[in-house]
Amino acid sequence: MKLLATSFALFSLSLFIAGCAGNDGNVEAGNIVNPTINSPAGNKMKITIGSVLFAVILEDNATASAFRAMLPLTITMEELNGNEKFYYLQDTLPSNASPGGNIQPGDLMLYGNNCVVLFYEGFSTSYSYTPIGHIENPSGLAAAVGTGNATVKFEME
Repeated sequence: MKLLATSFALFSLSLFIAGCAGNDGNVEAGNIVNPTINSPAGNKMKITIGSVLFAVILEDNATASAFRAMLPLTITMEELNGNEKFYYLQDTLPSNASPGGNIQPGDLMLYGNNCVVLFYEGFSTSYSYTPIGHIENPSGLAAAVGTGNATVKFEME
């Protein structure tokens, strides 16, 4: 019986590893390729920058819900500090900010109660943000947003 249980565990582990060894959610010429994170319905969003499409997992919080209710939304985000794009919304969103700590490329955050920030470079910060979501695979994000202002389209999948 112990041998059977061990064999089943090894078989299950090999299936898990094989499933994870495939495509890791890379973005190809404007297409989302097999996103790596499965999320509940309504928690997936896409961001289009030029012809490049990024899959986003939304946080399970009031800020993300309020942002989702605004979609679809196409905005021109301004460049700041060589690591982020930002845009001030006309309306405010609920916020529950905490110190940013280690920002990761692809983090989508709210600064204050109306400034949407998309980070394309990682760094440490003491500024406070409310998370909205994160890009599943931010590979190519910095190139897509470029060095100046960027037109970004947010929409639900």
